Amino acid sequence: MLFSRFRRGATQGTISALYGMIVAQARLPVFYRDYSVADTVNGRFELLVVHLALVVGRLFQDEATRELGQGLFDRFCLDLDHNLREMGVGDLKVPAEMRKMGEAYYGRAQAYDAAMVADLAADDAGALAAAVHRNVYAGAKEAAAERLAAYIRLAAADLRAKDAQALAGGSLLFPDPAAIPG
Repeated sequence: MLFSRFRRGATQGTISALYGMIVAQARLPVFYRDYSVADTVNGRFELLVVHLALVVGRLFQDEATRELGQGLFDRFCLDLDHNLREMGVGDLKVPAEMRKMGEAYYGRAQAYDAAMVADLAADDAGALAAAVHRNVYAGAKEAAAERLAAYIRLAAADLRAKDAQALAGGSLLFPDPAAIPG
């Protein structure tokens, strides 16, 4: 994070644009209204992690865009730090909270990735829905978890089909969550 200004390929403008699109998607009211995600700090964090993990995971699949993926993750960390301080978390507690949130991000990113691989291998949507149910909904609202899992699968497929260089140019479009049947 300290040396991000020395990155050669990933411009801060592209990183900011992509991160803004991810945040905007995660904050769409449809997720909180129709998907029953809790409109709380935790609920918003969970949706941000879902979207960020999808994009960063896609960027890390291509050697040419890994640096951009790292820059995007670094931008996420800066945003978390800023938000924690804005919420009144003291300077001495911020590093511990950042560590917890980083661990949460990595744990969820691995869980969603493994679940999508398991779903593809078994041709069954159960693994991803279970991961979403456990993480986003904390064990409640099982039907909503299945719908969000369907959205995540579609978003992941769209990202896999997208040219990595188009992503590097700041082109990112998520599927319309309202179009996923409830």
